Amino acid sequence: MGVLVYLIIMLPFLIFAIVLSQGKGAFLLEGFHTMAQEDKEQYDEKALARFMGKMMYGYCFCVLLWILNEFFHTQWLFHVGLVLFVALTIFLLIYANTGNRFKK
Repeated sequence: MGVLVYLIIMLPFLIFAIVLSQGKGAFLLEGFHTMAQEDKEQYDEKALARFMGKMMYGYCFCVLLWILNEFFHTQWLFHVGLVLFVALTIFLLIYANTGNRFKK
C-alpha cells in the first residue's frame, strides 16, 4: 500500500522534472507566473526552469529511497531520503534567492 502512495507522489514530480529540465514550463512555477510581465522579462526563464527540473529529479530520488524502504523494510532508507529532501529544499531556497543567478 505504501509503495503505491509513493508512486502516486513520484509520478507528477517526475513529469514536472522532465518538462522543466527541457527549459519549458516556467509558467508552472509558483511565484513566477504571478509576476508582472515586466518583472518576468528580467529573468532567464530557461535557466530557472532547468534548475527547478534538476531539483525535481532530486525530489524524485528522495521518494525513490522511500519506495526502496518499503521494499526492504529498512527504516534507514526512509531517514536518508527525508534528510536529503529537507537538505535539498534548504539548498533550493538559498541558491535560488541569492546572487541574482537567474536574472538576465
